[in-house]
Amino acid sequence: MTTEDGAGSKANGGVLKDHDFRFLFYSTSLSQLGQQISGLALPLVAVVTLAASEFEVGMLSAMSTVAFLLIGLPAGVWVDRLRYRHILISSDVIRAAVLLTVPAAWWMGVLTVWQLYAVALVMGVFSVFFDVAYQSYLPRLIGRGQLVEGNAKLETVHSVAQLGGPVAAGQLIAWLTAPVALALDVVAMGLSALFIGRMRYRQSKPVPLPGSRLTADIAEGLRFVLGNPLLRVIAGSTALFNLAFSAYTAMLVFFLPRELGLGAHEVGIVFSVLGVGGLAGALATRRVTLWLGEGRTIWLSMALTAPFALLLPAAQDGWSVWLGAAGLGLVSFGVVIYNVTQVSFRQRVTPDRLLGRMNATMRFLVWGTQPVGALLGGVLGQFYGAEAALWIAGTAACAAFLPVALSPLRKMRQLPDASPASLPS
Repeated sequence: MTTEDGAGSKANGGVLKDHDFRFLFYSTSLSQLGQQISGLALPLVAVVTLAASEFEVGMLSAMSTVAFLLIGLPAGVWVDRLRYRHILISSDVIRAAVLLTVPAAWWMGVLTVWQLYAVALVMGVFSVFFDVAYQSYLPRLIGRGQLVEGNAKLETVHSVAQLGGPVAAGQLIAWLTAPVALALDVVAMGLSALFIGRMRYRQSKPVPLPGSRLTADIAEGLRFVLGNPLLRVIAGSTALFNLAFSAYTAMLVFFLPRELGLGAHEVGIVFSVLGVGGLAGALATRRVTLWLGEGRTIWLSMALTAPFALLLPAAQDGWSVWLGAAGLGLVSFGVVIYNVTQVSFRQRVTPDRLLGRMNATMRFLVWGTQPVGALLGGVLGQFYGAEAALWIAGTAACAAFLPVALSPLRKMRQLPDASPASLPS
């Protein structure tokens, strides 16, 4: 059985030797594959089945992430007060049940864009709980010394899902129609919950400190993140990038089929290139951080790759579309290296009792910009067209590295540990 601090993992092998991490890995694999299907199928249901406008597609994208603004901060307190495993299982089951209503309503001929908004919102709420719990669980399962390896392997899963998921999703949508393809995501989430149920580690129920209040606990999480100069600039850069890239991706799913004339299968291939870049990034992270150092890796990974997002709006047809897709692969390469490095640092520097609140606070700050970006993309697309929206959003993404580049991270090789004395002023 894995011990409280992850000491039960792998004396003679990597983190996959650990029973509980292995089942988390299996669960994440299925969940990520399912999310790739629904991430492509939901907006295509809106665009193809319901003939939604640019603004409606932007609104749908916003509804899937607005939960981070609505409940992001209190979710961290609740996660710190509950057992992580129970949260993960419940979130999978509820998301599966809600998503199943889309093919059911389509089959009965009563599906509307308002139902898609509601489904996206509920899915987003329980994704908040799942993501915060999962990132808070990992240090307990494998120990803090294994976090870079563990996060890199989970990012590999995400990248492989991005590689194969959109292609499979595009083909399934072409064969089955988008609403029916969503039923496969329901199956994937159900299996994900079963794998989490096989994990052996049983966390004791956290006991809140006497007299603790929701608002005070939220404030403690905010103070921890905003009071740490490195976490503060990481939050700033990530929030800016997510704002811009959410506007970008909201219009990308509109731009590819409507303006470039790509079919569902071809759209899936374009999105799968993100997986190629992400997989390469996950495999390269350890070598890159050893070469550049952790601090330099964080800002350079974003600064050197974000400009390649501008290749796709410059595309017209034929080979230029695939050159633009390759550019997205390079962006994904940088994003994964950035994420593995900074998330591992966040988990390493945070005390156990604050893990849920730290992760929720970071999610609130950096993912809370996503619904704003998606709406902004929809507005830009409605008034100026999807291509212009991609140019504007892509250009903004290129500037997102500035907060981390102008901070002490610019020259740091080794990031500090949890000791306050090791933190820069």
